[in-house]
Amino acid sequence: MKIKKVVLAYSGGLDTSIILRWLQEQYGCEVVTFTADLGQGEEVEPARKKAQMMGAKEIFVEDLREEFVRDYVFPMFRANTLYEGVYLLGTSIARPLIAKRQIEIAIKTGADAVAHGATGKGNDQVRFELGYYALKPDIKVIAPWREWDLTSRTKLLEYAEKHQIPIAKDKRGEAPYSTDANLLHISYEGKVLEDPWVAPHEDMFVRTVAPEKAPDEPEFIEVEFEKGDATAVNGKKLSPASLLSTLNALGGKHGIGRLDLVENRYVGMKSRGVYETPGGTILLAAHRGIESLTLDRGAMHLKDELMPRYAELIYNGYWWSPEREMLQALIDKSQANVSGTVRLKLFKGNVSVVGRKSPMSLYSHQHVTFEEDSVYNQKDAEGFIKLNALRLRLLKK
Repeated sequence: MKIKKVVLAYSGGLDTSIILRWLQEQYGCEVVTFTADLGQGEEVEPARKKAQMMGAKEIFVEDLREEFVRDYVFPMFRANTLYEGVYLLGTSIARPLIAKRQIEIAIKTGADAVAHGATGKGNDQVRFELGYYALKPDIKVIAPWREWDLTSRTKLLEYAEKHQIPIAKDKRGEAPYSTDANLLHISYEGKVLEDPWVAPHEDMFVRTVAPEKAPDEPEFIEVEFEKGDATAVNGKKLSPASLLSTLNALGGKHGIGRLDLVENRYVGMKSRGVYETPGGTILLAAHRGIESLTLDRGAMHLKDELMPRYAELIYNGYWWSPEREMLQALIDKSQANVSGTVRLKLFKGNVSVVGRKSPMSLYSHQHVTFEEDSVYNQKDAEGFIKLNALRLRLLKK
C-alpha cells in the first residue's frame, strides 16, 4: 500500500523528530504532525517551529488539558483505579485521548496512516494501536521502532547529525532515564533504573520534594465532590485541569505521590518504573473518603471487586472496548450520591483523611452511638448471628 499522508504523534523531541524525517525518506509521504499539551510541564509551541523547519506543512498543536482530566482522568478516578494495587495509570490514561485526536486529524486531513514513537517492547504501542483500530478499523499504522535499523542511541544521534536534526545538549550524553509526563503524573524508566535493586537518585524527581525535606508542620485542605468528581479545593471552584494542578502543587510541596514499582507489562515482561503522582494520590484518598460516607456497602464492595479488572483494561489499552464502557456505566451509576466535602492532612509524604461530610451521608449517629438509642434493638443481632451460623453448626453434626 502506497502511503500518501501520515499523522505523526509528535513531541518535538529527538526520537519523534527522527521519525518525522525517516517517514519522509522511507515512505516518500507527507507528514502531518500532532502535538498534544496534556500538562507535561513544558512548552509545546517549540514543536510547531521544529516541525515547520523539518518540512511538515500541516501542523496541529492543541491544548487538551481540560478534556484529558474531565473525560479520562476523572472517570478513571471514580473507580479508585489502581493497577497491581499501587499504580495510578498516569501514562496509560493519556494514550486513548492522543489516539482519538490522531484519528480525527487523519480523517480531517485525508491521511491514510498514523504513526507513533513507541518502542516494540512496551505497552504504549498496544495502547495507541488498539485505539487507532477501534476508532478507524481500516487505518494503516506505522511503528518505526518495529521497522527501522536505528537500534541504539548512537545510531539515532548519527542519523540526527547526518540529517541536520537539532539535538538537545543533554541528549548527546547518556541520559540516566527516560520520562513521560502529563498533568496526572511523570514517569521515569530505563538506564540506572533498569536494576530494580538500585534506588533512584534524589535529583531525578521534579514534581515532589523529598518527604524528609517537606514542611515540618502538616497542612490541612478540603476537597469538594459532586457526583464523584472533585469540583473545589479549599472552597474555591476549579475546572478539572486547574483542580488537578492545584493538588499537584500541594502534594509536591509535602512530598506526596512517589512510587517505585516493578510492574507486569502487557507484552509479557516485567519492568521497573518510578512515578510521581502528587495530585492523583491526594485525589484518590479524598474520593475514597467521600465514598465511605455516601456509598452503600454492596455498591462499594462490588466496585472494589471490579476495579482490578477495570484497571487492567486501561493499562492494557482497552479504553475503547465495550467491556470498559460497560464497567464505566456501572461505575458512573454508583456515583449519583457521591457528593460532599473531605478534609485531608498532608504531611511528610503522607495524605490522610481526617474529616468528611455530605448532605447524602448514609452515616447514622443514632444507630452507631455507644450511648442509649431508640432506633436499634440489640436483641435482633442474636437471630441474625444464629441464622448466619446455621451452616457452620451443621458442619459439626
